[in-house]
Amino acid sequence: MKITFFSTQPYDKLFFEKHNSDFGFELEFLEAQLNEQSTPLAKEADVVCAFVNDRLNETVIHQLAQQKIKLIALRCAGFNNVDLAAATRYTIKVVRVPAYSPYAVAEHAVALIMTLNRKTHKAYNRVRDQNFSLNGLLGFDLYGKTIGVVGTGNIGQVFCTIMSGFGCRIIAYDKKENESLKTIGVSYLPITDVFAQADVISLHCPLNEQTRHLINEQTIRVMKKGVMLINTSRGALIDTPAVIDGLKSGQIGALGIDVYEQEEKLFFLDLTGKIIDDDVIALLTSLPNVLITAHQGFFTHEALTQIAQTTLQNIKAFGDKQVLTNEVKS
Repeated sequence: MKITFFSTQPYDKLFFEKHNSDFGFELEFLEAQLNEQSTPLAKEADVVCAFVNDRLNETVIHQLAQQKIKLIALRCAGFNNVDLAAATRYTIKVVRVPAYSPYAVAEHAVALIMTLNRKTHKAYNRVRDQNFSLNGLLGFDLYGKTIGVVGTGNIGQVFCTIMSGFGCRIIAYDKKENESLKTIGVSYLPITDVFAQADVISLHCPLNEQTRHLINEQTIRVMKKGVMLINTSRGALIDTPAVIDGLKSGQIGALGIDVYEQEEKLFFLDLTGKIIDDDVIALLTSLPNVLITAHQGFFTHEALTQIAQTTLQNIKAFGDKQVLTNEVKS
């Protein structure tokens, strides 16, 4: 069985080739993003393997169906970039990696908080320039602060557990409350109360029609003045222009994001020396209280190992006509 990988980086090839020794598939790695123009590159494949910024709309899925592709294997948890209804119509199965390392993303969210608060990134650059002044580096104790968590699935649960170790008060919103988190002191509240009470808000929910632009002009207005906002989930959870207005007014005191709504033309690429035709990201990178990482949260050895193993196992289950436990349906 031949698998064509789109949007691949050197680490994809490293981890998938290593773990493919247990499966014996034919692997083809392409740097190209999967979209309407690149589907012919998979004309000899049995399976296509896609990532978060690949475009799997109805046109692409129709083209894949014409090429006799029967399986789309996502090497990620999110599937908002896939037209699942179209996949069903064209009888193409879609599988994903629902959980790899929740610790990787949760710990990265904490890293964003700590960096923004204590400004270690600025201190590092200052000391390298022999500037040992502390002016402008003032932070606050996390101990005793109120942390608002939106979404307490696998990643959100780990994040809550970590923050409880800092001695924070943790309030959360999720449609399904996690009973084990309640035992460590997490309080579930309506989402407007979470927004209104939290000193730090961290997003750990999926992207869907209900959560798209969850952070917007109206919800920002409810938040504490000077709130810190963290997003390591999906870029479109926040209305970026509204957040920029919040940063300018001081309503939002700091922003840490590992995802960006228009990231598909930016993240995972080396654009050194090039002019980026995106005024929004250019403005964000110019603000002193904004920290951006390029979808790095998943990037640990443990997570990449789990992603490779689960993806290949999903494909093997499909080839063996077994039940697809990680199938995504419309």
